[in-house]
Amino acid sequence: MSTTTLPTSAPEKAPAPRPAHTAAAEGRIGLRANLRHIGALVRRNALQIKQDPESMFDVLLMPIVLTLLFVYVFGGSVGASLGGSRDQYVNYVVPGLMAMMGMNIAMAVGAGVNDDFRKGVMDRFRTMPIARSSVLIAKIVVEIGRMLVATAILLGMGFLLGMEIKTSVLELLGAVGLSLVFGASLMWIFILLGLTMKTAQAVQGVAVLVLMPLQFGSSIFAPPSTMPGWLQAFTDYNPLSNLADAARSLINGGPVAHSMWMTLVWAVAITVVTAPLAVAKFRKKS
Repeated sequence: MSTTTLPTSAPEKAPAPRPAHTAAAEGRIGLRANLRHIGALVRRNALQIKQDPESMFDVLLMPIVLTLLFVYVFGGSVGASLGGSRDQYVNYVVPGLMAMMGMNIAMAVGAGVNDDFRKGVMDRFRTMPIARSSVLIAKIVVEIGRMLVATAILLGMGFLLGMEIKTSVLELLGAVGLSLVFGASLMWIFILLGLTMKTAQAVQGVAVLVLMPLQFGSSIFAPPSTMPGWLQAFTDYNPLSNLADAARSLINGGPVAHSMWMTLVWAVAITVVTAPLAVAKFRKKS
């Protein structure tokens, strides 16, 4: 009796796993979902600060140290050049330091992003079905909150040392808002730098080389009229000078339109150029 062997069908292959959401899928994420993702990431970053309160030391101590240092070291001589005393210099330097706060905190953002990539945090984010830009925007939102805390402490120190609001509280809030807008635009530069450089130390090194000429070659600490002609020309085009002059006029009174609009133009231009580059670099970074 012969037996017929039935052909066995080849085992079915398991379907290949669907790839993680690609950059093309990002375009299908709606505005509401984007905002929800940003909110969740902001909460995550805020909880990290809560678990590591030492990360707030720079925000809490830097405004105090800088205000005391510049008021008591340079206040006498620069105040005299302004036609007054150390008390008058407080009203000059504190609005200028508002511009400096934004640059220093922006530098920390770039180092933080670089460190997150080194630890693999950003790689996990890129496998999630979220917009790539939401990761960076959430980082900026939290840093704006840190900048707001630093600015509040700076103004508190200024009032303790005798600073006066010669306009109104509304214009003071305008100066704070202007410094936050400009500081947020600078964060895109340093995020791009953090995504480009190999180490956080390299980010900080390059940032210091950029920050030092911009900060000291501006009207933050001293009036440009005391500087040589070639440095005055550089100061006139320095965006930090525009921000410092705008904040100073909003607090002390005086013409503010030109410096305010120049600051806003700089902020928009920096964001339009660097934000897309930072998001593209975030997608492609290996």
